[in-house]
Amino acid sequence: MTFAIHGLAVSRGIAIGRAVLVASSRVDVAHYFIEAADVVAEIARVRAGRDAVVDEIRRLQESITHMGPKEAPHELGALLDVHLMLLQDEDLSAGVKHWITERLYNAEWALTTQLEVIARQFDEMEDEYLRERKADLEQIAERVLRAMKGTGSALLVPPHGASQREPRKPSQQDLLLDDTVDVPLILLAHDIAPADMLQFKQSVFAGFITDVGGKTSHTAIVARSMDIAAVVGARLASQLVRQDDWIIIDGDAGVVIVDPSPIILAEYGFKQRQGDLERGRLQRLLHTPAVSMDGEKIQLLANIEMPEDTHGALNAGAQGVGLFRSEFLFMGRQGSLPGEEEQYQAYKRAVEGMKGLPVTIRTVDVGADKPLNNTARDDAHLNPALGLRAIRWSLADPAMFRTQLRAILRAAAHGPVHLLVPMLAHAGEIRQTLAHIDHARTTLEAKGVAFGPVKLGAMIEIPAAALSLKLFLKYFDFLSIGTNDLIQYTLAIDRADESVAHLYDPLHPAVLRLVADTIAAGRAQGKEVCVCGEMAGDVALTRLLLGLGLRSFSMHPAQILAVKQVILRADTSKLAPWAQQVLESEDPAQQMALPERRASA
Repeated sequence: MTFAIHGLAVSRGIAIGRAVLVASSRVDVAHYFIEAADVVAEIARVRAGRDAVVDEIRRLQESITHMGPKEAPHELGALLDVHLMLLQDEDLSAGVKHWITERLYNAEWALTTQLEVIARQFDEMEDEYLRERKADLEQIAERVLRAMKGTGSALLVPPHGASQREPRKPSQQDLLLDDTVDVPLILLAHDIAPADMLQFKQSVFAGFITDVGGKTSHTAIVARSMDIAAVVGARLASQLVRQDDWIIIDGDAGVVIVDPSPIILAEYGFKQRQGDLERGRLQRLLHTPAVSMDGEKIQLLANIEMPEDTHGALNAGAQGVGLFRSEFLFMGRQGSLPGEEEQYQAYKRAVEGMKGLPVTIRTVDVGADKPLNNTARDDAHLNPALGLRAIRWSLADPAMFRTQLRAILRAAAHGPVHLLVPMLAHAGEIRQTLAHIDHARTTLEAKGVAFGPVKLGAMIEIPAAALSLKLFLKYFDFLSIGTNDLIQYTLAIDRADESVAHLYDPLHPAVLRLVADTIAAGRAQGKEVCVCGEMAGDVALTRLLLGLGLRSFSMHPAQILAVKQVILRADTSKLAPWAQQVLESEDPAQQMALPERRASA
C-alpha cells in the first residue's frame, strides 16, 4: 500500500530506488559493500562467528549439568536451548547468505539485516510468548557480532531502530523499473554521522533518509555537497519502511513515498527527467563570468570537505575554495589524530588541486553535531553546541593546534592559502590564536622548513562576534559569515534537532541585521566579507544578499550554477533599496515576495 512520510527537504532532486536500511543493534556494525570474489570468505566469517557462539553455549550447557537447581535453575537451561535452536535456524543462515551473495553486503551488515527480517515475523505473531522470543534472537545475533568483532572494515555507522522484511516478489513497480539491471539504492537510518556521509560519496546510494536532523545539521550539509536527494527529520521512517521497499524521495518537498503505484512512479520519473534537463541547461553557464546586469563582479567559491573535492569545485566553475572543513581529516579515527605531515599532504593536495585559485582552510571545528568519533556522544554536557568546540577545543590543546597551523603554513608554499578561524568571540581568544600562528611560523623558520604567507580570517558565527566587528576588522584580513551557527546561536535553536526545525529562520530580522551589519562594516574598511553558510547557496536568498552588498558567496559546488543564474539576472543597484526595506520590516519573508520580483525584473 502506498503511503507518504513527511520530513525536512535538505537536498534537491528526485531519487527512486530500493530501500537499504541500517539495521538495529547495540553493537557497532560495519556497513560496506564487498567484492564478488569475497562472498565465500564473508559467508565463512559469519559461520565462524556462529560456530564460536554455539560452542560457547554448549560449554555452558555442560557446566550447568553439574550445578544444582539453585545455581542453575531449569529456566536457564531452557533459555540456552532456545538460543541454540535460533542459532541453527535455517531461515537465519539462508537469509544471511542471501544478503551477502545477492546484495554484496559485508557479513555483519547481512546478519543484522536478516535479524530484522526475522524480528518482523516475530512481531506479527499472535502468541505473546513467541513474540517475546525476538529478544532472544537479538541477544544471539549480538553474541555472533561480538564474536566477529575486529574482523571487518572501518566504516562504522551507529544504527538505530530499523525494521525490515525479506525481498518481495516482482511487482508492477519492478516491471516499470527493470530490476535486472543496477537498481538505485536509497539509504535509511536513524541518523548518519558526517564522517560516514563522506564514505557514501563514493558509494552507490542515490539518496538518503534519516529519522532525525535539521536542515543545517552537518549530515544534511554534506548531503547537499553530494548533490543527491535527501530528507531528514522523517521521525519513524526507519521503522515504517522495510528492507527492499521501492521508495521515492522528493528532495524538493521533503516527502518520502513508500511502495508507490505505477502512476506515481511514472509521474516522479518524469519529474526526475525534468530535473536532469534543468541541470543540463545550467551547465551552459559554466564558463560565463558571474557578473550582475549592472556590472558587479561576484565571487563564487566552493565549500569542500576533503582534498579530492577540489575536482568537483573546478568542474562547477568555482573561483576558489571559500571553506575547506579540515575537521573531516580528524573524524572517525578513534582518537588517533592526523600528524603534521599527513595534514600537510592533504592541504597541499587541495591547494594544488585548485590550480592557483585561493583555498580557505578553516582550522578544525569539531564538537556538537561533528564529533571526532562516529559513535561518540557528549552525554557529559547538556548542550555540546555551547561547549568545548571549534577554536575553544584548539586553544585547549596547543600542541594539536600548532601542528595544524604548521601544516597549513607549509601548504601555503604551494599556492594562495587563506587561514580561517571558527567561533571566535573574545579579544583574548584572538590574541591567543595569533600568538599560536606566530609560534608556528617561528618553529618552521628555525627548522628551515618552507612555508608561505596566508591571509587571516575570522568566522562571524556568534552574535558576540557580529557585535564586535571593529575588534575583528582590526586583527583580520577578511571575515566569513557562518550563517548556520549564527542563526542557531541568535535564535537559541539546536540546528540538528528536528523538533525545533520550524523555528530555524534565516529571515529573522535579528539574523538579517547581524548579516547586513557585518557586510557593511567589512565594505567600509575595504575588507572582503564572504558568506559560507547555507544561506549562500539558497537561491531564494541570493538577491537579498546581493542587495545587502555581499559580493562573495561560498557554497557546495552543486549549487554554484543555480546561484550564478540568479546573479546574471539581477541588478544590484535596484536590489539595494529593496533589501533595506526587507531589513527594516517586521516580517522580512512577507516583504520579500512581490517587491523582489519587481526589483529584479
